[in-house]
Amino acid sequence: MTSAGIVHGKTITKYIEKKTPAGETKENVLKHLYNIIESFDLVNVKAIGIGVPSVVDIENGIVFDVQNIPSWKEIRLKKILEEKFNLPIYINNDANCFTAGEKHYGIGQSADFLVGLVIGTGLGGGIILDGSLYNGPNCGAGEFGMLPYRAKNIEYYCSGQFFLHAGKKGEEFSALARNGDPEALMIFKDFGFHMGNAIQTVLYTYDPDLIVLGGSISKDFDLFCESMWESIYTFAYKSIIKSIRIQPSETEHSAVLGAASLYLDHLKRHPKTPHYQKL
Repeated sequence: MTSAGIVHGKTITKYIEKKTPAGETKENVLKHLYNIIESFDLVNVKAIGIGVPSVVDIENGIVFDVQNIPSWKEIRLKKILEEKFNLPIYINNDANCFTAGEKHYGIGQSADFLVGLVIGTGLGGGIILDGSLYNGPNCGAGEFGMLPYRAKNIEYYCSGQFFLHAGKKGEEFSALARNGDPEALMIFKDFGFHMGNAIQTVLYTYDPDLIVLGGSISKDFDLFCESMWESIYTFAYKSIIKSIRIQPSETEHSAVLGAASLYLDHLKRHPKTPHYQKL
């Protein structure tokens, strides 16, 4: 699904989403993106921010090996879109956009050290350090899900993959658990145990003020939070456990807001940026 919106101040004034033609050619996926952008009135738009589920060369706006879009192996998306729309384009990883959205618009506004974890088909992560989005030199920071864990990696146990390997989709287990099914409740208890271990990794490596959970599975936070905290309580530094906040996102369309905030982050890093010149 491709989501997009016009962000004015702290509000999305128009929002749309359309199914992404993920299996089609790179040209057709680009046309899909053009159509979405062209559905908005761009007269007063200052910039376009885009989040993609891939590694990004942020400086040059090149996206590599986009998950679930096989034809997008290496796309110079910034150059393509700037030439078409005559607007500055800012591109980043989608989990980074979610985290930036929580920092600028959500429950992370007062947190200078923030980690966002997007729990969906995979486990994506984003990092705010000293108030600013931290990407790493190759946009690889925050990939906690790729760290080795047990026989696989963290993502295998802390995403929708965990539920699929248990026999059903996450939303199916959710419905069963909310009807009191003991097996489904145990699945979520096990999931929470693994999430707690993943969060310990975040605490040991980044020591944030706040961890915000997003993605479809975060909506079932109440089903796994108890076992998650039981797992976290084994963390070595007890004083950190007393102060850390871990909350599911309360912000609608955080990733869209975060994509828009890429422009704000650019202005923060480059306050003397001149007005964009038409190509």
